[in-house]
Amino acid sequence: MLPTLESVFGYPQFRPGQATVISAVLAGRSAAAIFPTGSGKSLCYQLPALLLPHLTLVVSPLLALMQDQLAFLTRHGIAAASIDSAQSREQTQSVMAQARAGQLKILMISVERLKNERFRNFIVQIPISLLVVDEAHCISEWGHNFRPDYLKLPDYQRQFAVPQTLLLTATATPPVVADMQAKFDIAAADVVCTGFYRANLNLRVEPVSGRDKLQRLVKWLAVRAKQPTIVYVTLQKTAEQLAQQLTQHGVAAHAYHAGMLHEQRESVQKQFMAGHIHCIVATIAFGMGIDKSDIRNVVHFDLPKSIEGYSQEIGRAGRDGLPSDCLALANRDSLQVLENFVYGDTPEAAGIRWVLDEILVVAPGQPWELMLNALSEQSNIRLLPLKTLLVQLELRGVLAARYAYFAEYRFKYLIEPEALLAHLKGERQQFVQAILRCAKQARTWCTLDFAALYQTYPAEHSRVVTALDYLATQGWIELEAKQMTEVYTVLAPGFDAQTLSGELAAYFQAKEVSEIARIHAMLAFFASEQCLSQRLAAYFGDNAGPLRCGHCSVCHGQVARLPEPAPRAALAGQNFRALCGDLMARHRALSPSPMSADSLTRFLCGVAAPLLSQLKARSLAGFAALEQHPYAEVRHWVEQQLADLEQGLPPTD
Repeated sequence: MLPTLESVFGYPQFRPGQATVISAVLAGRSAAAIFPTGSGKSLCYQLPALLLPHLTLVVSPLLALMQDQLAFLTRHGIAAASIDSAQSREQTQSVMAQARAGQLKILMISVERLKNERFRNFIVQIPISLLVVDEAHCISEWGHNFRPDYLKLPDYQRQFAVPQTLLLTATATPPVVADMQAKFDIAAADVVCTGFYRANLNLRVEPVSGRDKLQRLVKWLAVRAKQPTIVYVTLQKTAEQLAQQLTQHGVAAHAYHAGMLHEQRESVQKQFMAGHIHCIVATIAFGMGIDKSDIRNVVHFDLPKSIEGYSQEIGRAGRDGLPSDCLALANRDSLQVLENFVYGDTPEAAGIRWVLDEILVVAPGQPWELMLNALSEQSNIRLLPLKTLLVQLELRGVLAARYAYFAEYRFKYLIEPEALLAHLKGERQQFVQAILRCAKQARTWCTLDFAALYQTYPAEHSRVVTALDYLATQGWIELEAKQMTEVYTVLAPGFDAQTLSGELAAYFQAKEVSEIARIHAMLAFFASEQCLSQRLAAYFGDNAGPLRCGHCSVCHGQVARLPEPAPRAALAGQNFRALCGDLMARHRALSPSPMSADSLTRFLCGVAAPLLSQLKARSLAGFAALEQHPYAEVRHWVEQQLADLEQGLPPTD
């Protein structure tokens, strides 16, 4: 191991925990590396990948993270590639060809890629030595950033006959670690946690009212103008506004968020990495996997979403081991905005029941096919909670996910059809000829009619897709696929929809309560009278850190007393008709049924929902008009207004 460490990566020795994890992997055992951000988790798969006989498949949640790690691997001469949504068809085909030829040691993908029928047909042919799950806390419903598709990874490991798994994360509490360990059957001795205390991070919490935050930030950054700094905010619009305000006050700053064009984001990131830009104002889209060791300052201008999120974000500072400052400008002003993100992910009971009713009408023995975006719009459930709902139905034995496929395949000829068929013989030629005959040709593109094909030439869907992929790989056609369709088997037809919808609604309500509690746990952390470093480490189960670090704001005698939010106008003084009248009129043109109290509350609190997107609600004056009010209060007020309308009374102001 050591010769490879030095000759390939240029490191004279391992960091704490790395050798233990790598030894377990090379011995053929599954393992988990729970290291603080910046402590070298990635090496735990990068080095074994060079020594294992076959491909290492890395599942990563973010494209930006993949790109940064690939850049690192390329610099060190390691044969690595990714398959991602930003690639052209030709680029993807090239990567697949390299994998088939055994020319790659590492292939990086998103978890969603594993649902793709064409990718699954491809990857099952490739021998894989190791499955790596980056940001592995996403697999746990008890952790932050839960990703429903991660729950399927143990099944994928078995389907693709991968002998072992390596889990990597920086932010896992003890219950989440136990969950990860159980799902992948990892021995306790192979779960390596190196602790969460970082002696070079100075944690500072300053209670600052909303109106004074900008002035305080400008003053704080003025003496750090040339130091690499990330300022984190919650909303994309805040990133834009704050970057502009800082620049106007003499602190050159650039915004970074997921709503920017890809080229813009990439340019800002490259300039920051190269030291041409010193201050980034960003949403949490920035920083995942950023390999910049000299970030001296991380500022939370807005409240982070959780202690886990805070830990992950400050972990991007001081990876070179030198002292770095992590400042939180804390108050309760944006508390409602954070809570509204949570409320927006709780499906309405009617939406849950709508999905269940759709399943009930599936004929016995027939598959249930759906397109997620369409089902999201029809049920008015956002995509992430909809995926969670489907996973819950799997866990309860109602559904079994089978595969996903593209409903539409189209191609254009790169050589003449006759020349294409001349390359084939016998039954294969007849099969491809049937495919070509059943493709409706427009001016350039031919769209395959699967129904017509199956009538004339019965075949498995997967065989058709494999044939099209082969023709594209040979350079005879250019292939495009659209309309991802999920296919499930209904295992429990005739279930009690009323009882089940109640159970699922209760499940989502419990998740909502848990997420709100996570936000308030973070507020309690910021207002703590205990050493912040010690309390943060203890949250993640690390009791080996010092009781007093000596370099946090509490240890300096500065306990944060968070100011209450600025007074807000009473709901009793709001005009319901003026705020919601236009939205309700648009809805009446779409549907005869009245809008629900939840939908109206989400509109007033600025919470996105599929129905509101259909109604173009953001363009209306009432959108987010009450976002500073507690969601529960707004909902109660809305219910009162709707009750008055039902009784024929004018809404109360």
